[in-house]
Amino acid sequence: MVSRVPAASRFSSPDPLFGDVAPEIIEDTLIHLAMENEQHLSVLHGPAGCCREPQTVEFIFLLSEKWHLDQPAKYQAVELLERFMIKQIEQICTSPRQNITSDEQGRSQNSLQEQIYDTFVLRLVSCIQLASKLSLHYNAVNSDTAVRFLQSLKYSYTKQELLESELAVLETLQFQINVSTPLAYIELLLEVLGHNGCLLPAKPLHQMCVQLLDFFYLKRDTIYDTLLNIAIENLTPSELQIAKFLMVKEDLMLLAVGIISTSAFILNPEHWKKVVEHLNCITGITSQSISEFSYAVLKHIIGSTTPKQHHRR
Repeated sequence: MVSRVPAASRFSSPDPLFGDVAPEIIEDTLIHLAMENEQHLSVLHGPAGCCREPQTVEFIFLLSEKWHLDQPAKYQAVELLERFMIKQIEQICTSPRQNITSDEQGRSQNSLQEQIYDTFVLRLVSCIQLASKLSLHYNAVNSDTAVRFLQSLKYSYTKQELLESELAVLETLQFQINVSTPLAYIELLLEVLGHNGCLLPAKPLHQMCVQLLDFFYLKRDTIYDTLLNIAIENLTPSELQIAKFLMVKEDLMLLAVGIISTSAFILNPEHWKKVVEHLNCITGITSQSISEFSYAVLKHIIGSTTPKQHHRR
């Protein structure tokens, strides 16, 4: 009689497998992600990125670790909360203005703001729950676990209120919650690099990318501030330059190649330039943009300027 493999061992894979996907599938997926990224950039709004604050990201990462979620789930939770909160901000900005006084309009907006503030932790937990369910493993966060956690923080939410919160997030996002995270871009590009003959082994490169992506999420604003200063060669950017730079900050393909490039440099500086050339050929992102991104990340890790200097020799 064949023994059954325990569910935990079947569904817990800490690292993805590289080299097993057909080239045509990789190509189709890469085209799909590139189009998804372009679509995302074409509809950006001013508040984009405002809800990925370090404290919020750290809260989500720690809670995801506490609940034994996999890497994609925690990034998905951050992005879900970001998209949900932007919709909430838009609702405040576009609240009905006809046939009401300015005082009534102000009270309406204040009421919405207070509601967002009061339910923020609940919505954050709901986003983690939804992300855990999207990852299709056995560690989905159930209502009992979520309620116990909220009660430990002195919140008195019930299971019913938790379910209503999940539904509120789903309805606000029009049930479009399964969007690609930066990690999906990174893993696909690593697959392409492998097929293109990249000399660096995929597994340690992937592990380094995940560590750097965590670091990036926690230092996002400071890294992008550095990158903006490099781009404009000025420490005091104008409001217009900051507004235009939003597309750079939300470009997931640029983020992915930047993280891979930085990881490659840390693991094997001798092969770094070749990896950058590969990434340039795959994505069309210039080698200078890739190396400047790596410089911005490394500056906040070890203070190194090597990638930028090396590229411009």
